Amino acid sequence: MNRPAVVSQEEWQAARGALLAREKELTHALDALAAERRRLPMVALDTGRYEFTAPDGSPATLTDLFDGRRQLVIYHFMLEPGEHHVCGGCSTLTDNLDSQAQPHLSARNTRLILMARAPQSEIEVLRQRFGWRVPWYSSFGTTFNDDLGLTYFGLSVLLRDGDEVFRTYFTTGRGVDRLRLDFNLLDLTPYGRQEEWEDSPAGWPQDPTMTWLRPHDEY
Repeated sequence: MNRPAVVSQEEWQAARGALLAREKELTHALDALAAERRRLPMVALDTGRYEFTAPDGSPATLTDLFDGRRQLVIYHFMLEPGEHHVCGGCSTLTDNLDSQAQPHLSARNTRLILMARAPQSEIEVLRQRFGWRVPWYSSFGTTFNDDLGLTYFGLSVLLRDGDEVFRTYFTTGRGVDRLRLDFNLLDLTPYGRQEEWEDSPAGWPQDPTMTWLRPHDEY
């Protein structure tokens, strides 16, 4: 196996210190980006335009999604009406979201939910299969996804000010990687995600991007 050099503890500490300086630079750059993100202009949404379906099957308005909180994070799960294929990317991401984070988010007046175009009867099949506890709403029968320009998976952030609701942020693709504990932990390891796009030493294991991902009950 082609490995990095094996060195003394002192040499390793010096190399680690140099990398740490680079990591701190990136941390400060991410802080600066977050500051810009907090100052992005917003788009007002029509709170009376949509009727969603809550996890218990009851109707829900746009403001109901907040459950009394000021901020809402929505992960748009790729599940179309009548679709039987389970999106490996969305399902593995949801595994990473389904934690005990909700109380901590709630302490900052923020809620996290899932949303899909499929009706609740089809969403419930996946919820039961995987045991997810993140609140999952259906936008079935609404123009919500189209109005937000959603053609793929993604993450939206909404802000509620009284009866007004605004869309403040959206990201997709690699932009949602930061939500994944699995990817972030793998990025700290020598082999990384073991995908062919990564810059790794020659001969290290690499597969086509995301071809290794499976719903957790299919490994």
